[in-house]
Amino acid sequence: MHEPTRRNVLKGLAATAGAPMLASCSPGGTAQTEVTASATTARFSTTAPRATRVWGYDGQAPGPGFRVTQGTRMVRRFVNRLPVPSTIHWHGLRIDNAMDGVAGLTQTPVPPGQSFTYDFLLRDAGTFWYHPHIDTLEQLARGLSAPLIVLETEPPDTDADLSFLINHWWLDGDGQIANDFTRNEETPRDPAATSHLTVNGRAPLVWGTAQNERLRLRLINGTTGRILDTSAQGLSGWVMALDGMPLARPRRFDRVTMAPAQRVDLLVDVTADPGEEAQLRTAGGHVLAAFPVEGVASASPRPTPGPLPPNRVARPDLRNARRATMRMTGGALGALGRAKIRGGATLSQAELVARGLSWTMDGYAGMPDTPFLTVGEGETVMIDIVNATAEPHGMHLHGHHFHQVGQGGRLVPLRDTILMDGGARMTIAFVADNPGDWMFHCHMLAHQAMGMMSWIRVGDRRTAMDIGRQRSGFWEAGDIC
Repeated sequence: MHEPTRRNVLKGLAATAGAPMLASCSPGGTAQTEVTASATTARFSTTAPRATRVWGYDGQAPGPGFRVTQGTRMVRRFVNRLPVPSTIHWHGLRIDNAMDGVAGLTQTPVPPGQSFTYDFLLRDAGTFWYHPHIDTLEQLARGLSAPLIVLETEPPDTDADLSFLINHWWLDGDGQIANDFTRNEETPRDPAATSHLTVNGRAPLVWGTAQNERLRLRLINGTTGRILDTSAQGLSGWVMALDGMPLARPRRFDRVTMAPAQRVDLLVDVTADPGEEAQLRTAGGHVLAAFPVEGVASASPRPTPGPLPPNRVARPDLRNARRATMRMTGGALGALGRAKIRGGATLSQAELVARGLSWTMDGYAGMPDTPFLTVGEGETVMIDIVNATAEPHGMHLHGHHFHQVGQGGRLVPLRDTILMDGGARMTIAFVADNPGDWMFHCHMLAHQAMGMMSWIRVGDRRTAMDIGRQRSGFWEAGDIC
């Protein structure tokens, strides 16, 4: 048993265990504040000789994040006090393209000492998060991530609403961030015993509860490359939403698998007896969260919950879809062969590896000069994804949620990130109703850094960023993603 903490007396409040979130705003209002990225310190290991030097938001790594009500206009002035350029990508949000935060594709990176104001409407309720999108692997590995919770106007009845941002830290013998960031690629399913897995910066997070309390647990896989298989002891409940999108029918929670960047909303009842400890843990034995049970909240459990209010997402018209194939190659065990790079040159495998590139999408290693696909606004798109590699990949599409298409055209529940095993094939479908240039990439960020990225254009209008790329050379190495 972990040492019990005092019962939280503010039950019913929207809270983040271990890290207070900034205040929410009522629907239809405007939430304005600053987000500052800067160097700070954190302590993830009790055996480390000193605190770890990290990068964080608002003085914390991971950052405290926000809770805002659906329908709010969110205005955030991002202040960069890092020694390098940065941006903020609002992961999973369907917002205006100019606010998506991808350096070189939707905005110029924010230089050190400068600021940029993000301004968008929160149309969807759900569990989201934010992180940089320039040198993403290193900046996220150094601590830059935070939850973004968009509350329903009528949230479900719970005793606590907790967001759990799961991060994975590689520390050297001195307790500092290890600089070999592509190391995350080596063992993608559960971290090694020598690394550090935290929830909201703690290992494990501890939250006092009582038998028959109902908890909403918002799980965010904020690791750079870990696939997490998660189960519970002393908790019984339902999967309510995936990647911020509610399920039409909640399903019983037994075990969930999360690729990097995926989110799962659980509604769980505490079934452990008083004096026991409920736990949320990974298949590798890591305890993510411990729930010491202190008393009984009610004599009997609550009834089975109904679904969360749906977000409005257009249904794909599969019969009239625009169809394309995306083939992914490379990796230590894959056939990389020759591939194109930005600027149009075709390089051999040896030349690609010398540049740090070992993965391709649609024959390109790294961000291509032109979009993989250009579609009209409002078109249904079907992409047949072929993973011709031996490794799993977590494929993330910006600006949209999509369905996996099952047998007979059955539409699997919406996601913005999907896990593909090595050698797998799958088809995704979505309505391209959000105009702009949208990145499509692997969220196992070592894979992205070594080439696994592309983009899709929705609509035929030239954007300001498109013109800027041609004029100022945004496609040079280091300026993108």
